[in-house]
Order: sequence, then structure tokens, then C-alpha cells
Amino acid sequence: MSNPLRDPRDRRLPKVPGPCALVVFGVTGDLARKKLIPAVYDLANRGLLPPGFVLLGFARRDWGDGDFEQIAKEAAKKGARTGWREEVWQRIAEATKFLPGSFDDDDAFDQLAAMLKDLDASHGTGGNAAFYLSIPPNAFPTVLKQMERTGMADNVQTNSWRRVVVEKPFGHDLASAIELNGLVDDVFTADDVFRIDHYLGKETVQNLLALRFANELFEPIWNSHHIDSVQITMAEDVGIGTRAGFYEGTGAARDVLQNHLLQLLALTAMDEPVQFDAAALRAEKIKVLDAVRLPKDLASYAVRGQYDQGWLAGERVNGYQAEENVAAGSTTETFAAVRLDVDTRRWAGVPFYLRTGKRLPRRVTEIGIVFKKAPHLPFSKSDTEELGANQLVVRVQPDEGVTLRFGSKVPGTTMEVRDVAMDFLYGEAFTENSPEAYERLLLDVLLGDAALFPRNEEVEASWRIIDPIEELWASGGEPELYRAGEWGPKGADEMLARDGRTWRRP
Repeated sequence: MSNPLRDPRDRRLPKVPGPCALVVFGVTGDLARKKLIPAVYDLANRGLLPPGFVLLGFARRDWGDGDFEQIAKEAAKKGARTGWREEVWQRIAEATKFLPGSFDDDDAFDQLAAMLKDLDASHGTGGNAAFYLSIPPNAFPTVLKQMERTGMADNVQTNSWRRVVVEKPFGHDLASAIELNGLVDDVFTADDVFRIDHYLGKETVQNLLALRFANELFEPIWNSHHIDSVQITMAEDVGIGTRAGFYEGTGAARDVLQNHLLQLLALTAMDEPVQFDAAALRAEKIKVLDAVRLPKDLASYAVRGQYDQGWLAGERVNGYQAEENVAAGSTTETFAAVRLDVDTRRWAGVPFYLRTGKRLPRRVTEIGIVFKKAPHLPFSKSDTEELGANQLVVRVQPDEGVTLRFGSKVPGTTMEVRDVAMDFLYGEAFTENSPEAYERLLLDVLLGDAALFPRNEEVEASWRIIDPIEELWASGGEPELYRAGEWGPKGADEMLARDGRTWRRP
């Protein structure tokens, strides 16, 4: 299949997986409709799906193949990144199947196992299958046991490859993560488990590795001799919406700090891998996560907040306590900030400040590398009043790119030095738009490339960092209120002020 969206100057052959089926459990949910099905269409539109590909949905609905195909088409049209081409969708539609059933229905899983065998004969899938668990974590045990009972997860028995994709959250603490990991590993081999953290599929996150390890410019200064601090921010301007059922039992730290932000920290702080493959990348990330240390005065360096009513984008919005289905007097945090230290020679003395929150002024995710100030300035103090520290900012979303802030002379007759910014924007530098994270990650699952997927050790190391913070907050007290439209509670600013620093404003 030709690739009409590929840059003709690119002489590399794209990687296309072999024949296979993608089985989506919970295919009627928001994730499948908004992300997975559009990603399948976009991959097909880019010529990155094999002829022997089948999309198989499993859910508790009284649908036939035609019903599912129509709903999938509407979802793909609404969420597709690439332009709509009816002939591409028709090829997908011809290989779109649906199987109704509940997770505790033995007959339905027996039919699924038989269907996967039949698809090899009818569509040439080779018996290969990836199972996407787009379902609540409490349903994992039932589905995994059904797959074990029917032999669907056994590569040897099926004489093909079988993989499973697990969505976050990977447990709610270290004990539950170990239990979940054990459950998955009892059914699938470690190499066939793909834990999705969609942030790792974003082009700008991967570009951090290219920025660091493909350029001689940065490595000599990527250490405590030159870097003052690192600030990693994931800010959202939205509230919890209709997700109170999930969020009330999770909170900002478990929802974002434990996975997204700690993964960004690991990629920022890791040493160069010996080669660019899954095992080498994971080895370096694990070293960083194992070296992370919490401050001795954790109460002063772990701040939680909860948004109150306020104004955002000219609109008055409710506080968290007034959101639908939020428990009265809830102490769930919607903002979390923490200082972490990486106890290695490269990073000794460099604080890593992580923060995430809802109802903040704007949606942005970025990694800010703040460099030390020049040890000596030959200019007068008045000439450098508006000169700050050099900064390298990797913008993960929404304006994907990299900004370098440095001092420059202001035109005129005086030697006034002021901060200026040099920007690299993905949208302007390349002819092809960045693929969506799920697009890249789904393709990697089908290819069997696990470089961007955390393994057990990373998940458990992350929980070892977060659990003491959660235990501290659970021991008493309430989150500090902040008005919607502000950059979090005052305690977060005070945390950095205690170290003589301030948050950068994205």
C-alpha cells in the first residue's frame, strides 16, 4: 500500500507490521472511540497497516459487524488526524469485526478464541493478535483469566505472537502494582506486555532523546556543573468534568506524577544508552528512578492543592467541591507539586521540581532546564536588570517545539542585556504533522517494539517514590485551595522560594 502522506525526500522505508488482529476490549468506551479507532484509520491512511489486518471489537452490546463498522466509521471521521479517504476506510471496514459478550461469559471468550483461528484463514492474520485492555483495572483479573483459560495468550500453543496492552493506572500504590504486574505476568511473557503511557508516544518527548544524544552541543553542559534546576510542568485548564468517579479515588499525584511526569524526569536525567533499543533505554531509566530521593523535610516539599471557584478564559467556573459526584468535604488533590533529587554524580545538588494541576491558566506540558547564571558579568548592574538565567524548554504540548532563552544586547547606544527566545516549532520545520501518541504507540505494539513502554521495574520504582507522598497527605490535613485560573496554591510558590527559586511561567 502506498503512503500518500510520506515526505518524498525521505528515502527510508517505513516499518509496517506483519499480518495481525487488534482486539479491543471495551471498544465502546471513550478511549476507543476518541483515540484508538482514529489511530487505526490514520495508520491505514499512511500505509502503515498490513493487508492482513483485522480490527475486532469486544463489548457488552447487542451489535453485529455492520453496527460496529458504522459506529467505528463515525469515530474515525470525527477523530482522524489525516484527511478522510473513503477508499481507505472501506479497506478497514472489510476487516472490522465485533463480538458481543461480558467479561465473565465463558462462551463469548470461547467464540473469541475460535474467531482468532478463523481470521487466519479468512483474512490471513497469521494467528497474530494484540489485545488492548481498554477497560477499568478491576476488570483485568477476569479478562486475563479468561484469556489464560482459552489459551489465547499462549504464543507456543497458538504458534503466533500474542501481546497485551495495559492502560494506566498501573495500580494505585506499590502493593497493588506488584499484584497487577504478577497477574499480567502469569498470563503473558514479560516481552509481550505493553504498558501504555501515552506521553511517551508524543513526538516532542522522543525528540528530547534526539536533542540530547544526537547533538554534541548539549551533553557537556547536561549536568550539575551548569544546570541549576529542572522544572517539569503538566498544566490543564479544564476541571474534572464527568470523571469524578475515577478522580476521587486517584488525585493528581497518582493520575499524573506517578507516570507521566516521572517518565519525563527519567528521560531528562538518564545517561546515554549504549544503543537505541527497549532494553538499553529501560536500563538507563531504571537507574534514574532508583536514584530519586525525597527531601528529608517532605512536608515542606510536597504541596497539594484543590481548585476553588474562579474565572478562567472569561468564564466563571465551579470549584472542585461543587463538581458533579464529588464527595462532600473531599480532600482529593487537583494540584500536586514536589521536589525530587537524583542521587547521582551527574545530578548531585540539582533539584527537580514537578507540578501538575487542573483549572490552571492554560494547557501546557513542558520540561524547563534552568541553567546557572554566569559566575561573573563585566556589565554594570543596571545593564543586566532584566537578564535572567539561560533556559532550554522542551514544549511537549500544545505548541510542540523547543525554546532557548539567552541574553542579548538591546539595540541602542547603551549596553543593556535582556532575555530573548529562539524557537523551534515542529509545525514549521517539517512537512508532515506529528502523529498522535496513540498512533505511534499502536504501531509499536504491532511491530513488537517496546522502547516506549514502561516495564514492571519502572512502574514499581515510580510507586516507591509516590507512596510516601500519599502516606504523608493521608495522615491528615487538607489540600490548600487555589482559585481557578491561578498557577496553583501559594504553597507551591513558597516551596521554591524556600530554595531561592521561582517557577517559570509557561
